[in-house]
Amino acid sequence: MAKHDSSLVTSAKPLVSGALNAAPVGTALPKDASTQLDKEFKNLGYVSEDGLTNAVETDSEEVTAWGGDTVLKPQTSRTETFAWTFIQALDPDVLSEVYGPSNVTTAEAGLTVLHNSKALPRRSYVIEMLLTGGRVKRIVIPNAQITEVGEITYKDGEPVGFEVTLTAFPDEKGNTAYEYITKVAPSA
Repeated sequence: MAKHDSSLVTSAKPLVSGALNAAPVGTALPKDASTQLDKEFKNLGYVSEDGLTNAVETDSEEVTAWGGDTVLKPQTSRTETFAWTFIQALDPDVLSEVYGPSNVTTAEAGLTVLHNSKALPRRSYVIEMLLTGGRVKRIVIPNAQITEVGEITYKDGEPVGFEVTLTAFPDEKGNTAYEYITKVAPSA
């Protein structure tokens, strides 16, 4: 049984260098919280003050014996998601994550963003945050896809934001994400 230890209670905030990074699946992934990210990873800028949520949803099915007793409840599915709201609405890298890289073009005159039904590609994501006590937490998601984009509100006095849900798929080892925590901050 764990004893009470307030030094093990923490909060999280993004690193100064940013919290969200994305790269094509197959890009070299870090295996700790301090190794510098591969140059293929693009930082995705500011996220709304609501931060990041991570949800794991499992389903199970009851097996009932003759006589009505539940004798087994095996897990039938597991889904892990991450959700946040991008607020750098003019960033071509953010727009590419939301609409797909083939749907965003940049030119000297500005940006062109195509809205269509093309599926977004699977990507690798690295989420980095600073925890209480100088610790850094890095969540590595090897194989994921933005599977939901919420309503976009254009309102005076509020940032335009893209609320997204990222679904993490199992990698070749069957893992949907890896968490690394260290006292040493990664180099930015």
